[in-house]
Amino acid sequence: MNTKLTTAPSVRYTWRIVDIVVASVIAVASGVIFWAWNTTHHLLDFLFLAFPPSSALLAGMWLFPAVLGALIIRKPGAALFCEMVAAVVSSLLGSEYGWTVWVSGLVQGLGAELVVALFLYRHWSLPVSLLAGLLTGVFGGVNDAFVFAWFPEYTAAMKLAYVACMAVSGLVIAGLGSWALTRALSRTGALSALASKRAAQERAFG
Repeated sequence: MNTKLTTAPSVRYTWRIVDIVVASVIAVASGVIFWAWNTTHHLLDFLFLAFPPSSALLAGMWLFPAVLGALIIRKPGAALFCEMVAAVVSSLLGSEYGWTVWVSGLVQGLGAELVVALFLYRHWSLPVSLLAGLLTGVFGGVNDAFVFAWFPEYTAAMKLAYVACMAVSGLVIAGLGSWALTRALSRTGALSALASKRAAQERAFG
């Protein structure tokens, strides 16, 4: 029996102490960013007065931990863990959205997790990252507009526009941004103990 072949998959999917520590650091730091963004993003509300649903274009700032965690840790559950813990941290620090951010973190993290799971946690190219960011935004937008129904004054078309804007924000900020940040961190050697240590050398469309 080829031991290398039989054990490789389990090793690839098993979390190590370093994975747990780094994922926790990403999640907690992201939670602090969430908290800061919660208190400052309203300063930009004037930009969206003409069409309020377009404010979802800023939502990527609440979506990036899911994609970033997945790209850096590269283990099952990383996207969900990072997004969920970040949401909990922001809630504990004091979020205007209260306990609902826990549900939002779960739903948004699930969006990215489904994408990387679809690729069996083996492909981390730019298209996969963009798709993960996109679906995270779609899940988050549907949750906000239709499940929690935060915007009762919106028409059905406006709610769909909100979801679309959040999807675009997820694609750009969470998808593209996390992919670029992972490659930048890889170049510094900060990811040397992780599965993503060679991210900077990976082909963007490989």
